[in-house]
Amino acid sequence: MAEYSLSDVNDMYYDVLKELGNIGAGNATTAISNMLNIKINMHVPQVELLTFQKLGSAICPEDEEIVGVYLEVTQDISGSMMFLAKLDSTQALVNKLMGRPDDYKKEFDEMDMSAIKEIGNIIASSYLNALSTMTGLCIGPSVPYIAIDMAAAILSVPAIEFGKIGDNALLITTVFGDDVMIEGYFILLPDLESYDKILASLGIHM
Repeated sequence: MAEYSLSDVNDMYYDVLKELGNIGAGNATTAISNMLNIKINMHVPQVELLTFQKLGSAICPEDEEIVGVYLEVTQDISGSMMFLAKLDSTQALVNKLMGRPDDYKKEFDEMDMSAIKEIGNIIASSYLNALSTMTGLCIGPSVPYIAIDMAAAILSVPAIEFGKIGDNALLITTVFGDDVMIEGYFILLPDLESYDKILASLGIHM
């Protein structure tokens, strides 16, 4: 049974979360670089522990449409994670993948949606692989689910689930790209017992 809440974050715990965010985002950027066969630069990721009330506004206005890719986290730990991106960033990624001009803009068709799901899956899997390597735990993602909706609607899914056990979520903001920079957001939501496992595997006991 977990012995603490996510409000009980000490400096060492937060440093671990930041390191996981840095390595995970780096792995994800490398995977996207290999997928698109281009050199990609990445800014240092920002890692924040935020309440759900502040989470939405940290990304964009609640009524702005965004793309969300949601995966369940399974095996040695359980929970979920999301990769979120604004529409212009998502369009830029899909254009790169499809070999289109950077200024191409049309509604996403079925092939585009499939590409977005695959991009989200690769990014999320890269992050989870980093977490697995650091902790020695076996961690796997489920089949990804994709949605394009207002930020408030998309974020209501993790808010409802995670609200049962805590008020905070880990938000990792990463900016990467070549001539076009793309901003993406990870939200990691292990359940509290899984946080215990993650920290214990790193020799940190709350």
